[in-house]
Amino acid sequence: MSLIITDECINCDVCEPECPNEAISQGDEIYVIEPSKCTECVGHFDEPQCQQVCPVDCIPLDPNRQESEEQLMEKYLTLTGQL
Repeated sequence: MSLIITDECINCDVCEPECPNEAISQGDEIYVIEPSKCTECVGHFDEPQCQQVCPVDCIPLDPNRQESEEQLMEKYLTLTGQL
């Protein structure tokens, strides 16, 4: 699954620079995650870095975008030009 930022986001700006895929950006009201770029940090880290730094715990898995570990790795390889 890719991650999603919920309405509880306080726009603290700490998640955006932590994303190695540049999947997080400022939306109209809160930060948003581009699902096609989100690998949940697979290929980069053992766990999603944005979740680790979020002070309000507003970055859960997106239940509408289920992806296996293999799919996330394939997305990582594509994004990094290794596939």
